[in-house]
Amino acid sequence: MSAPELRVAVAGGGWAGCAAAVELARQGCHVTLFEAARSLGGRARGVEVRGVELDNGQHILLGAYRESLRLMKRVGVDEKAAFLRLPVQMRYPEEGDGMDFAASRLPAPLHLALALLRAKGLNRADKLALARFNSAGRWMGWQLNDDCTVLELLERFDQTERLTRLMWRPLCIAALNTPPERASANVFLAVLRDSLGASRRAASDMLLPRLPMGALFPEPAGAWLERQGHAVRLGVKVAGVKRDGDDWLVELGGEAPAERFDAVVLATPAPVSAALLAPLPEAVALAGQLDAFTHEPIATCYLQYAPGTRLALPFYALLDDPAANRWGQFVFDRAQLDPAQDGLLAVVVSAAAEAAALPREQLAAAIASQLAQDFGRPELATPGWTQLITEKRATFSCTPGLVRPGNTTALPGLVLAGDYTASDYPATLETAVRSGQAAATAIRAYGALPREKRSLSHAHGAASGESLR
Repeated sequence: MSAPELRVAVAGGGWAGCAAAVELARQGCHVTLFEAARSLGGRARGVEVRGVELDNGQHILLGAYRESLRLMKRVGVDEKAAFLRLPVQMRYPEEGDGMDFAASRLPAPLHLALALLRAKGLNRADKLALARFNSAGRWMGWQLNDDCTVLELLERFDQTERLTRLMWRPLCIAALNTPPERASANVFLAVLRDSLGASRRAASDMLLPRLPMGALFPEPAGAWLERQGHAVRLGVKVAGVKRDGDDWLVELGGEAPAERFDAVVLATPAPVSAALLAPLPEAVALAGQLDAFTHEPIATCYLQYAPGTRLALPFYALLDDPAANRWGQFVFDRAQLDPAQDGLLAVVVSAAAEAAALPREQLAAAIASQLAQDFGRPELATPGWTQLITEKRATFSCTPGLVRPGNTTALPGLVLAGDYTASDYPATLETAVRSGQAAATAIRAYGALPREKRSLSHAHGAASGESLR
């Protein structure tokens, strides 16, 4: 059987699963995409609140999102309609003790040099520290031989307290969803490499979604798959997988009979994949590795104000200080992204374990008070309504030296896809997409082998720690 004839089951309809399914379909495989929820998107999904369609969290794409944009285009998404593109920036409300740093549209690296010269709220020592860090990062290829925490990295390069508080800490928490005192310096450097250190200015731009997250990729991907003759099965949970001769049996929830496939992509969250792998003797160690991951929450507070309520910019950084009951880290003016969301602000709290432990009403009130104070606008303290959405397992804790599994496993024809798989990037949408593509590549390599050689080759790849990225 050649690779184009493979029948492949993809378990999980998030960004990784949809990317794997699209790539497999493009390669000629016959794909069945299973998603336990009633809609595609995984953790980047939509919810309806008071008649308003909201995402389960405010997202932003930062640096090196090439593969995400490529797949979006393949399934018919227009980038200009889907995103507001802005130069990389860190801008605080003018009324507070923040900073104003925004890259220009000059070619790299001049776009950052000019931004540094024009930056407000940073003194000479802060600017020299930032320039020194950027030069050192380029010199060492944005990578350390021995990983450490981001905080240790910043101390090693003599970053000022103010620059750390206003630039490095919020950027680390936003990108890695892990505080600098626990976050991996090497992963943080990889993010900086493809944002502040990008060789092309446009590659460092920030992309703010104008469309709901489901409409950005998962839903168009599902529609594209169905147009190509593939199956998208919503509300169908994969309850188990097991080897049966040369095939895989995919056991489904409820009373549905098991279905037979040549290969399986597990694109479910790490804890779910661990539970599916645990009954398989060859995958016990892998299941334990996935089960040992710790996770970090992200909370998004939506605040609805009177029509016409606007911020001067589409988004701002906010100075958080939990000890002072200040939790918000970034605020987005949703009306500047989607006119239908007039008067709606979205405030993000990443690495939100402490914030998520507060009563919901208390946290929302504190965030509204913070906005009123930071923007000098008392009316922001009293929104018409608020909605707090907390994703408890938004990402894995991105700690130094964390070993992440490759896409291949010790089981022939069974591969992993997800933002937790081996990558120099943190758990981002781009990481999920690339992982899905890598899973499809692994399936293609597996299907191209003669049947008698598949088991030996696949097991060797898993044992050697091979990861197709």
